[in-house]
Amino acid sequence: MSQPQADADVRCVGLTKRFGGVLAVDQVDLDIRRGEFFTMLGPSGSGKTTTLRLIAGFERPDAGRVELAGRDVSRIPPYARDVNTVFQDYALFPHMTVLENVEYGLMVRKVRRSDRRARAQKALGLVQLAGLGGRKPSQLSGGQRQRVALARAIVNHPRALLLDEPLGALDLKLRQQLQIELKQIQKELGMTFVYVTHDQEEALTMSDRIAVFNEGKVEQVGIPAEMYEHPRTEFVAGFIGTSNLLARNGRTFTVRPEKIRVLTGEAGEGEPGVVRAAVYLGAVTRYLVELERGGELVALQQNLEVSSSDVRAMEGQRVRLAWRPDVEFAIKEGT
Repeated sequence: MSQPQADADVRCVGLTKRFGGVLAVDQVDLDIRRGEFFTMLGPSGSGKTTTLRLIAGFERPDAGRVELAGRDVSRIPPYARDVNTVFQDYALFPHMTVLENVEYGLMVRKVRRSDRRARAQKALGLVQLAGLGGRKPSQLSGGQRQRVALARAIVNHPRALLLDEPLGALDLKLRQQLQIELKQIQKELGMTFVYVTHDQEEALTMSDRIAVFNEGKVEQVGIPAEMYEHPRTEFVAGFIGTSNLLARNGRTFTVRPEKIRVLTGEAGEGEPGVVRAAVYLGAVTRYLVELERGGELVALQQNLEVSSSDVRAMEGQRVRLAWRPDVEFAIKEGT
């Protein structure tokens, strides 16, 4: 079990949830710090979304508990918890204007009309939608509708904002833009964000810390650089980016493709092998190299002075792969 954090806004202790015979969440322990952008990352069915729903109160745990600011809220309904949730499908009221959608939660809490209007307009300004309060959701783009959903969720200043793959329906360019905006908004508000995604790049871009989920369990928790450079398990190494696994003297090591140099020529340092595939990706080329001593490694090399035709000519060529010993990292299964 993780050591409790005194400043934890959200804490999961031994959290367990079953659906019939399926163990969806298996004794999960998490401490999410106040003001932190915390991401739960994993493939479909790994337990990350169910954990978020347990924090929100949409599901009740079979064992364990959820705490908000030190208070056990495991049996408290969603509306009584000091959290708000943003979903991928926006969940906006189509008959209301943008401003009315954002005001809605404040109206339910019986905030005075003048106060809620001012707070809603401020929230819209924060998500770069000032001046669009009179429009209906149908008159907005997908990215704008997601901004409205975000404004509605933050307008009443919840202790924690829960985000369930909110950018999943957007195209790549807009998704990348909103990743940066979300992080900026979170920093400006100083609010705790708990974010669920299956997108490794998204998690690395935005997070203060990441928890990687696999089969209902948390495999590893850490800052993005630690998760990428020092994965503790084969699953984490393979799920966050591309990783090469090497077995040596009964131990398993990982080395990232971008740390490997592709050298031509028969003599010199490095592991000899043959290029089985070379894929030109614009800024970089991905090489799949079959090693003489067995196995394959993937290497990434910047295309500083290389064209696509040069890359195609590399297929079938003998090369050597070299990397510094300090970029290897031993996998420690079960830690």
